[in-house]
Amino acid sequence: MQFKTRTHNCGELREKNIGEDVVINGWVDRRRDLGGVIFIDIRDRYGITQVVFEPTFNSQAHLDAKDLRSEYVISVEGVVRKRPADTDNPELPTGHIDVMVNKLIILNEAETPPFQIKDDIDIHEDLRLKYRYLDLRRSKLQKNLLLRHKMYQVTRKYFDENNFAEIETPVLMKSTPEGARDYLVPSRLHKGKFYALPQSPQQYKQLLMVAGMDRYFQIVKCFRDEDLRADRQPEFTQIDVEMSFVDQEDVFNTVEGLMKKLFTEIWNKELKTPLLRLSFDEAMEKYGSDKPDIRFNLDMKTLNSVFNNTGFKVFKDAIDSNGIVTGLLASGCGDYTRNQLDVLTDFVKGYGAKGLIWIRVKDNGNGSELESPTMKFFTDEEKKNLIQSLGAKAGDLIFILSGPKLKTLNTMGVLRLEMAKRLNLIKEDSEPKLLWVTDFPLFEWDEEAKRYYAMHHPFTSPRLEDVQLMETDPGKVKARAYDLVLNGNEIAGGSIRIHNSELQAKMFKALGISEEEAQQKFGFLMNAFKYGAPPHGGIAFGFDRMAMIFAGENSIRDVIAFPKTASAVSLMDDSPSVVSEEQLKELHIKVR
Repeated sequence: MQFKTRTHNCGELREKNIGEDVVINGWVDRRRDLGGVIFIDIRDRYGITQVVFEPTFNSQAHLDAKDLRSEYVISVEGVVRKRPADTDNPELPTGHIDVMVNKLIILNEAETPPFQIKDDIDIHEDLRLKYRYLDLRRSKLQKNLLLRHKMYQVTRKYFDENNFAEIETPVLMKSTPEGARDYLVPSRLHKGKFYALPQSPQQYKQLLMVAGMDRYFQIVKCFRDEDLRADRQPEFTQIDVEMSFVDQEDVFNTVEGLMKKLFTEIWNKELKTPLLRLSFDEAMEKYGSDKPDIRFNLDMKTLNSVFNNTGFKVFKDAIDSNGIVTGLLASGCGDYTRNQLDVLTDFVKGYGAKGLIWIRVKDNGNGSELESPTMKFFTDEEKKNLIQSLGAKAGDLIFILSGPKLKTLNTMGVLRLEMAKRLNLIKEDSEPKLLWVTDFPLFEWDEEAKRYYAMHHPFTSPRLEDVQLMETDPGKVKARAYDLVLNGNEIAGGSIRIHNSELQAKMFKALGISEEEAQQKFGFLMNAFKYGAPPHGGIAFGFDRMAMIFAGENSIRDVIAFPKTASAVSLMDDSPSVVSEEQLKELHIKVR
């Protein structure tokens, strides 16, 4: 049916518009029939406006309004008036006016939706995802998508102002699996051959540096065929950045400039720079994580020096095998019951710990004393030094874990976060905390495969002073790599890259990649380096996760228009799905 173009959206009308003839279009949000007068809240993405159908004002419009139901799409023409004083709604920007309707056009009827279009309704996520187009009518999700849009614009404007060029890289590329699985795309024209969807434009952005493009960025889709978690999707968005003739400081300055803009534009907060920097080793020993949440004061303490000469076998074995004894002080928790302590012990066992040592700090009248089943193994000197090292006082509770260094620190880091939740240390209005974690190990050892893997990727440069260790002691080599961490979430990671063939060959050798395999997988990049590659480095932001934090959400699915479930399924369009035999035949594929 023919309708007039709207004069105003549903969030726009104010008292200054009183007396104006207007046309507004949208969805029926709510219908109320009060003694013959019909009130309709009409909704679009800009807001809600109340419109009134009164038989004495326009009898035909009032008659037509009797058919209106939730989610009907309508167009109304009418006159803006001041609401009667007792019907004002100061919670709505449009709450001081309404529109007296003299014409109604029903543009489309709607079936009763499977759930109400309301922000505070409790519905199962699977139902929301199945009817995502209805879910997206909710104000909360629309605000999230608009916030994401604004973040895109701030990012593009910032990089453009700083002389970066936005350059698209291929979505169909060579498969070079080194980490997560590639999504493969069969070639119809080249029988038995496959493209891969990019896990990251890593090699292409390095080639752009070889090509002399100097400053590149791209907001890009990436794909990983991996087991999923709440904050993972099979397809995700990166802000990808690369720069030539730079060192780590240049990358930090550029990134901190962008984050200052985002803090101001999105949160209306001032970000003070330069940001705090922690080495990987410092972050692990103090917080038990390479993405530490530092919004609360609950720090771990390495206790090896306290128990250096211990006779307690559990600690002695850990220290003698280059492991660690780490402690955590839970202030005011000395009254925890045995049941509560058993629950926490089971909690850390779930993360691989063999047990948890807990110690209550008591007041004996002359100072603090320690109470625990393990106290019989500690000397008086060790007890005294333990209290001093942790700053413990009466009423506190001490936790101690020991064992292989990284595994033990990780477990204590998880316990640290658990205690922060139990003690309500992270408030909703806590000031956001952003920091750099630097000096990561270049390699990590895989016990099952009995080989080293690149902790970041095989193009990450080692610290130049550590190059000599790559053949003799790879585990001690530190990388020129860095992560940006916001509120305990890694939101970006990058490195200074290897830019010469000789060092790249050393890296491949340390990773157990033969010259033949390196040539097959990465030959085009290594060959490019032979023609004069500049020193270069960069970073990639996990944009979905960053948008999630800025929006105050707990799941990245709430900031993605059409996300998939944790099992990589789209409930809305039922993908992945089977395809016809004819399609498979064209692609030279047979499904068993």
